[in-house]
Amino acid sequence: MVIVDLLAASICFAGACYPALVGQDTPTGTYSLSLRRIEDAGYDGSVLVYRENEKYLWAIHRVYTLNPGERRMERLQDGRPELRRNVTKGCINVAPEVYRRLMDCCARDILVINKHRT
Repeated sequence: MVIVDLLAASICFAGACYPALVGQDTPTGTYSLSLRRIEDAGYDGSVLVYRENEKYLWAIHRVYTLNPGERRMERLQDGRPELRRNVTKGCINVAPEVYRRLMDCCARDILVINKHRT
């Protein structure tokens, strides 16, 4: 199981927790993860989709760095959760090495997103 805590701006799986970037529109709930190949260079080839509708797609993916003014990597590395919240438009951004670990163990797992500290 993969758990995202919106208040702590963290993602936990395989016995460890990591910082994550989340958004005001990141939905809470329980979802199934599925791998999706993506051509956009900002996503480095793939994302883990957890929700979609006819207009939007919500996913866990590597930190999107094509807009340097957002300082996403710097914010991700900051120890203060408040700087990692309300950054994305609903997706969950993680460091590239965290994404690799997630892919290795949990790419088809269940994702739980909540607003409680884990």
